[in-house]
Amino acid sequence: MTQPEPAAELLARIQSPRDLRRLPVADLPGLAGEIRQRIIDVVTVTGGHLGSNLGTVELTVAIHYCFDFLKTAILWDVSHQVYAHKILTGRNARFATIRQKGGLSGFANKFESPYDYFTAGHAGTALSTGLGMATGRRLRGSPETTVAVVGDAGMATGMAFEAMNHGGVLRPSMLVILNDNCWAIARTVGSLREYLDRIRMTPFLCEAKEELRGLVERVPLIGRRVRGVLGRAHELARRVLSHGLIFEELGFDYYGPIDGHDLGRLVEALTDLQRKGGFNLLHVLTNKGHGIEGAERDPERCHAANPRAALPAAKEPVKVEGTIVPRSKRPAYTKVFADHLVRLAARDERVVAITAAMPSGTGLVEFEQRYPQRFFDTGITEPHAVAFASGLAAEGLRPVVAIYSTFLQRGYDQVIHDVCLQGNPVVFALDRAGVVGPDGPTHNGVFDLAFLRTIPRLVLMAPKDGPELEAMLEFGLGLEDGAAAIRYPREAVPEPRFERTAPLELGKGEVLREGGDGVLIACGAMVYRALEAADRLAERGIEVRVVNARFIKPLDTGLLVEAAAGQPLVMTVEDHMVQGGFGDAVLGCLADAAALPPRFLRAGLPDVFLEHGTRDEILVLVGLDPAALADRFVEALGAGIDRAVSRGERWPLPHPC
Repeated sequence: MTQPEPAAELLARIQSPRDLRRLPVADLPGLAGEIRQRIIDVVTVTGGHLGSNLGTVELTVAIHYCFDFLKTAILWDVSHQVYAHKILTGRNARFATIRQKGGLSGFANKFESPYDYFTAGHAGTALSTGLGMATGRRLRGSPETTVAVVGDAGMATGMAFEAMNHGGVLRPSMLVILNDNCWAIARTVGSLREYLDRIRMTPFLCEAKEELRGLVERVPLIGRRVRGVLGRAHELARRVLSHGLIFEELGFDYYGPIDGHDLGRLVEALTDLQRKGGFNLLHVLTNKGHGIEGAERDPERCHAANPRAALPAAKEPVKVEGTIVPRSKRPAYTKVFADHLVRLAARDERVVAITAAMPSGTGLVEFEQRYPQRFFDTGITEPHAVAFASGLAAEGLRPVVAIYSTFLQRGYDQVIHDVCLQGNPVVFALDRAGVVGPDGPTHNGVFDLAFLRTIPRLVLMAPKDGPELEAMLEFGLGLEDGAAAIRYPREAVPEPRFERTAPLELGKGEVLREGGDGVLIACGAMVYRALEAADRLAERGIEVRVVNARFIKPLDTGLLVEAAAGQPLVMTVEDHMVQGGFGDAVLGCLADAAALPPRFLRAGLPDVFLEHGTRDEILVLVGLDPAALADRFVEALGAGIDRAVSRGERWPLPHPC
């Protein structure tokens, strides 16, 4: 019998899945152990999704051992669990660059490798796209199957149920692997979770079901009556013993559950299903954070590791390309929001909090602990979360839906139809608005202004700092006949430079700095960057007025018209796509008021999907850092401005336009 090679010698031999398939099955556990350690070594330095990737190492090794994914397509739902997949598909040498600017993406990326069929980052999509690919292959006459790996939380999304409903009719050659670890980011919730728990508790029923089916099929059929009786007995037995009944009723052939860390069993099951073909679902049980004791005890805390995180099994950190930004001593916008919401809930028992599987990410853990009866985690079901909040509001409660900006896109119709059309007072706290950084294009919250500012009965705000965020939360909860959305970024709040002197008024902005050489009009997290740009301009002899809009909708028309009057240049600054964003809103406002300045510029994000890097790196890349804003302002005023300043002259000079 061949002796397994030492684990340290295995991974270095794997340049592609073809090399993996040359190994004997006995070597696979050693390889999995080395991959797991590689993930720990890198992710504890770079940050990233740790628990989900540690939980799928054996599953990934087994899948690549059994299938050739240059022929058979594989789709990873969410794809935050693809680190082992990347390591096995020729990207191990660059793995230490993951989530760093210019390095590997933290998710599947179709432009990065032929083994990544879709760029993905949202849950619940793999069943639909996989079903489409499998059906397309059948139409082309291809015998190859399609594999979709979906977590138990992703399986509970509405989109996944829609795909299963359709797939049961089409039944193409497709294997769905249900990776059941009881967790999304937080513990998975809902009745499907309870159903899967019951399956976990009764694994012996799977074998009993198959034995009974085989027994019924072997009984000689004596006459039509006996055949009918046996047929009904077979169906009755299936209904009684089939603990995968919900999946079988939806059209799958169900298999499992099996241990997702037993490589021998995984390879055996996948090989059998590959030979069988058809429309199958394999239920695999895994442990999130497998291999690190602390991660297995607390999967939510170890879902994602911060850069330079300390974990029990971590070795000396590897060298990493790119920039790791030290953590700020200032609190994050998320914490400021969450802490103040707890305080407001103490004052008003009508305040309730809702999240879609993101209690820790949105900062609501303390709220849940303090007010468990007023906290609702709906699972990865953003459309439902929004409509559910509207129902609560209709009964006189004051719901706050804390949700990432990128994920509110999934509940857009419900914001319009179920909230704003009804005029129900729901507050949307849009975390991770703007550029998010290492998570890249699937998570950047850069479309919310465009899709929200067109909706009637919706107030849209963006705070410049912590005190203003608190004021906006109070303001939103005070609305009686409409909804409010507050967008804020994934970064630390700046040190406040202004005292909070009065309550907010609907649609009222403020002038933070005076000047006659032009105007910077900013919103949200870009206000302090605009102020810093103004400081840089002042060093060059250019004094500009700085306006904090506060409200993107409704805009403070009177203030904007007054601020732009007599100015040679107005430049808007936003952490959002230029198309349809804040700058477009201000431009339309001034045009309608016949108050356009000689020159108007919009500083924002370009018409591209921005890649990953730190938030500050990306803002520098697109020219939204203070130095670049100041340079662009000077360039727009005209090349003669620097010469005039050097001669001690003051602006305005004749404008080149």
